[in-house]
Parts: sequence; C-alpha cells; structure tokens
Amino acid sequence: MTAALLSSGAAFAQEAAAPPPPPVSVAKPVVRDVVDSDEFIGRFEAVDEVSIRSRVAGYLDKIEFTDGALVKKGDPLFTIDQRPFETALSQAQASLEVAKTTLVYAEAQFKRTESLAANGTLSASQLDDRRRDFVSGQANVRGAEAALARAQLDLEYTKITAPLSGRIDRRLISVGNLVQPDQTILTTIVSLDPIDFYFNVDERNLLSYARTARENGSTLQEGAAGLEVTVRLTDSAEPPVKGKVDFAENRLDDQTGTMRVRARFDNPKFVLQPGLFGRVDVAASNSYKGILIPDEAIGSDQNERIVFTVSEDGTVTPKPVRLGPKLYGYRVIRSGMTGDETIVVNGLMRIRPGVKVKPELVVLPPEAPTAETTKAQGAAQ
Repeated sequence: MTAALLSSGAAFAQEAAAPPPPPVSVAKPVVRDVVDSDEFIGRFEAVDEVSIRSRVAGYLDKIEFTDGALVKKGDPLFTIDQRPFETALSQAQASLEVAKTTLVYAEAQFKRTESLAANGTLSASQLDDRRRDFVSGQANVRGAEAALARAQLDLEYTKITAPLSGRIDRRLISVGNLVQPDQTILTTIVSLDPIDFYFNVDERNLLSYARTARENGSTLQEGAAGLEVTVRLTDSAEPPVKGKVDFAENRLDDQTGTMRVRARFDNPKFVLQPGLFGRVDVAASNSYKGILIPDEAIGSDQNERIVFTVSEDGTVTPKPVRLGPKLYGYRVIRSGMTGDETIVVNGLMRIRPGVKVKPELVVLPPEAPTAETTKAQGAAQ
C-alpha cells in the first residue's frame, strides 16, 4: 500500500514539474501570383549624346546659352565671326553674275554662228568653237552656283544650334579663341527623357530570360516583348522606377561571359541622370502561384533548409524546403510545401521536432512591410 502511494506521488510530481507547451506564433503561408526576379547593378546613360563642334574655321564671337541649362533642338549656342564668310558670299554672288553674263554672250554668239553656218557663210570649225564657248559658259554658271551655295552654307554654319533637346554642359572654350572645324569641342548635350539603363546579365540568367521571351513570341535582343524591370537608386528616399527592356547585344562578351542589356525609362521630371548607378530587378519568369513565407520562419538542419509545421494537436514537425528569391518581403518556396500548412513564424528557438507547442495564429499580409514603410508609418503617427 505504501509503495503504491509513493509511486503515485512520484508520477504526480513529475507531471507537476513538466513545463507547459511553449507559445509560438503560427501562420498560413501567403499564396499569390508572383513573378521571379533577379537583381543586377547597372548605370543610366543618355539615349542621345552629342559633342558640339564647328563645321567651319573661325574665331568664336558669341556664346548664347547658360552653362548647365536645358536647351531645345534648334536653340542658338555659338556664333563664329561671320564677316569673312559674308565677304566670301558676296564674292561668290559676283562670280555668278559674271558667269551668267558670259553665258548670255556665248549663247548669242553660238546662235548667230549657227545661223550663218547654215547659209554657208561661216565654216563648221567656227560653229564648233562657238558651241564650245556656250557649253563652257553653262558649266561656269553651274560651278558659280555651287560656289555660291557653299558660301551660303558656310555662313549658315557660323550659327551653331542645338541638334537635340537636353541638358547642356559648360562652355569649353571662351569668346575670341580660334575654332578648328570638326576638331574643337565647344560643349556637350545629353538627352534626359527618356533615359536608358545598361546592365550585364550572366549566361545562366540570360538563357532564362531568352526562354521567357520566346514564350512571349519575341527575342531578348528585340526587347523580350517589353519585359518589365524596376530600378532602385542608391538614395532610398527616391521611389523605385519602372521601365522595360528594349534591347540586348547580339553576343556574349568573351572575357566576362555576360551580355549587355538595355532598359528604357520615362524621365519627365529629370530625376534620373546619366551616370547614376542603380539596382535593377528583372522579371525572370511568367506569372505563377507562389508560396511565400518570412525568412524568420526558415531554419536549417545541416545542409538543408527547413520549416516547422504544426499539426492540429500542436505537434511540431520539420519539413525540408527549397528556397527561391525574395519577393514582396517574403521568401519564395520552390518545393517542399503545398501552401496549406500551418508553420511556425516566430519562436523557432523554443521548439524542436516532436514537441507540442501552444500556437498563436497570426495572419501574414499579402506584402511584408519594409524598413522604409515602417519608418514612414512611424513618422506619420
């Protein structure tokens, strides 16, 4: 009797000493349409860029813009001293008048000689001489007209205008300096809207993008049917910008094993500047149903990544998974889950396989809040 009482008391003491199930936060995975993305580093470049040079030689007479200003196509920028070209134009006009007068005289002589030769008064050789003078006069007029057109063109070239709209650089030469044609760089202009972003894609990702492009009836070189990309700038205060791939080079670089890809972005406020670095997210697949969980819910067991599922009676069971990229603030699960499981999302340090827990259900939002959104919400409050 005494032994039975002692045994019963020991069992009661053990039950009393057993700790209660640890409380953990559990949730259902987020299941939503997703598109895989990859991240690359690249740089913005102007769609059009031009170095302004003069087409004629001369001394710089005027500068007609403000350094760093926005200019429009056709705006005046520089003026070369026009006086030598005005003189050359007047000379060309005078030469044309002389050539025309000579032609009128040669034509009259030719017609008179032609009439006399028909009556037998003059010889055929004299007629040939007058024909030669007439034809030569016509050629001289055409040459004088060409010289006049050239003189007019040179005079026009003394007025240097903007060949495109964009942001102009500082003046690189001062008034009074000699400008050499096609050599002296006066300034530069870059276009700003739209603007291009260039980045290099490795071979593995390149094949994936090319496959997606073919599925959409296009090629990567032709823009992959408008494959969308998002670029984040180094300044976190600037929101991400969205654009589309519109070109890729036609071969891989032999040295790096990468291909250069271009995306184009609208830039109406000129926030994006040529030379800026950015991180581009490129869609790496077509839309599919994805299973998303927080990174905090992922544990490790040697070389495997695992999540802990919780059954109806609170028993914890580990489940190996294969991870994908991070989207919408969550980690994509490639395989190992169906999306119907209840998983531990907080409190992994308090559990181990086979134990029972006290689950506290939480609901994961469709998109996990980022540090920026949390900071903005705190500032608003």
